Amino acid sequence: MSIWEIIVIGIGLSMDAFAVSVCKGLSVRKIKPKHSLIAGAYFGGFQALMPVIGWLLGKQFESLIKSFDHWIAFVLLALIGANMIREAFSDDEKQSDSFSPKTMLPLAVATSIDALAVGVTFAFLDVSIVPAALCIGVTTFVLSAAGIRAGSVFGARFQSKAEIAGGIVLILMGVKILIEHLFFGG
Repeated sequence: MSIWEIIVIGIGLSMDAFAVSVCKGLSVRKIKPKHSLIAGAYFGGFQALMPVIGWLLGKQFESLIKSFDHWIAFVLLALIGANMIREAFSDDEKQSDSFSPKTMLPLAVATSIDALAVGVTFAFLDVSIVPAALCIGVTTFVLSAAGIRAGSVFGARFQSKAEIAGGIVLILMGVKILIEHLFFGG
């Protein structure tokens, strides 16, 4: 998997965190730089950590499922992407204006669960996890920090579009992995 593909996956994974950051930006009356840094650190940190955990889990079972790992990668990415698209049409996300660990930790975990599944996929695809996790974490940090500012400037009108775009990207990456393996011996 190329660095560009990992960047694209990182962007797709970061869309949930970006959308939550936009909402957090909407909830705060006066945005300060520390708000962007806190959101970026929580979301980027967990988006970097979860693929590593998933990769470690995936490596434990790799020998048992190597013959159909491409199907697992496809199904996981397609389900994650479809879930992101479904959530884009949901009105369930209400945000508080708090940036405390009590508020940010559950949000960071919730928005990074998808990255855990992607980490499992990376194990099956023999992706070098440290550079991939760092790339995903940095991408999410930047987009989350920007999301805080975007929320205060543009409002909620781009939130669902970001989640839909992220979902489509992940589904397309799953399709690409499946096609490469089935037709090109990937």
